[in-house]
Amino acid sequence: MISQGLYDPKYEHDACGVGFIANTDGDRSHEIVVRGVEILENLMHRGATGADERTGDGAGLLIQVPDVFLRRECVELGIVLPEPGHYGVGMVFLSQDASLRSECRSTVESVVGDEGLDFLGWRDVPTDGTVLGERAREDQPVVAQFFVSGSEPDDEKLERKLYIIRKQVEARVAKLTQDREAFYVVSLSARTIVYKGLMLAPQVTGFYPDLRDTDLDSAVAVVHQRYSTNTFPSWSLAQPFRFLAHNGEINTLRGNRNWMACREQNLKSEALGDDVAKVVPVIEEDGSDSASLDNALELLNMAGRSLWHSIVMLIPQAWGVKYPMGPDLRGFFEYHAGLMEPWDGPASVAFTDGRYVGALLDRNGLRPGRYTILNDGLVLYASEAGVLDFKPEDVRSKGALRPGEIMLVDMAEGRILYDKEIKMKLARQQPYRRWVEEN
Repeated sequence: MISQGLYDPKYEHDACGVGFIANTDGDRSHEIVVRGVEILENLMHRGATGADERTGDGAGLLIQVPDVFLRRECVELGIVLPEPGHYGVGMVFLSQDASLRSECRSTVESVVGDEGLDFLGWRDVPTDGTVLGERAREDQPVVAQFFVSGSEPDDEKLERKLYIIRKQVEARVAKLTQDREAFYVVSLSARTIVYKGLMLAPQVTGFYPDLRDTDLDSAVAVVHQRYSTNTFPSWSLAQPFRFLAHNGEINTLRGNRNWMACREQNLKSEALGDDVAKVVPVIEEDGSDSASLDNALELLNMAGRSLWHSIVMLIPQAWGVKYPMGPDLRGFFEYHAGLMEPWDGPASVAFTDGRYVGALLDRNGLRPGRYTILNDGLVLYASEAGVLDFKPEDVRSKGALRPGEIMLVDMAEGRILYDKEIKMKLARQQPYRRWVEEN
């Protein structure tokens, strides 16, 4: 007779639904948004609810800035947008208190001016709270977008300026209110925008009519259905965040946050210059482990590293004497171990900056990650297989990421990069040797 203990594997589930869909060639369409929503809804079983079964732990989509749609909406508001890539759009959650909401809006406008950009105007985002559960409606924010432009010569510099603006706005608003839910910048970018909230996957398009508009297009959609494990569900902690969607837990979080705080007084960056002092504190107070990881990824990326370089620094593969690898790759991980401790724990991460989209597993491979590539160049990654239906003859290849592996879709060059190519490109940059030569 076999005795049964407290643990039974049939009750084992991998929390959170995460994934992305993208056109390899970068072609935008509303269909990508529609299919992103379909993936999200098919991952609903990975989310959670409370006593109010219509209030989920959070769900949302991260897409490219839909220029055609926003330009049309702004014309009706009398807002003139510059060319794509030369303006930023912010998505914000605002307090239901009219007085506080007005103060927060004024703060945003003031900071934009102080940082040398032009504030173009506000757009009240249409929402339908009747689709939400009672608990979600109690905390429902006013959702708005704002638009800014400036004389930055390229979108890389504009992205960094928008990063500085967001951090400065957050610091000033903190003096008005300590309530994170009273004001939250969901996203602020010239490349990407996030639609999310305290809801279940099927409620997202009902709450945001924007997502049903055929002019709203994108070449990529990163999606997330949340199962909250270490923070109480809230509007601001729904995912995706500004760069990533994460399934898992960061077990080393306290140490990661403390180390980042210790580094803040010594932060230097050629890309950010003197503005680097304006981004502290780097990690948002009271954020979840996923939000903190997103903060760290954002800093590394804005400081000049590529998105995939940054994510591999934060979540490295297993390496050391027991793991055979070439000297270039070993040197890469040894060098970066002195710069950044690993953000360790079970993790499947989908990430994008609007140009590239990719996915990565932690070095133990404790969260699943399945991908499918179609003959027409469509790429799908998700927490499980079967989140979209395809004809077998349309599938070029499919598989799963192994522990510590990464994959990347370069939508500018129209190609897919796999783990070995990505890491060898990074390893052969030889950052330490370049530093020695330059100094």
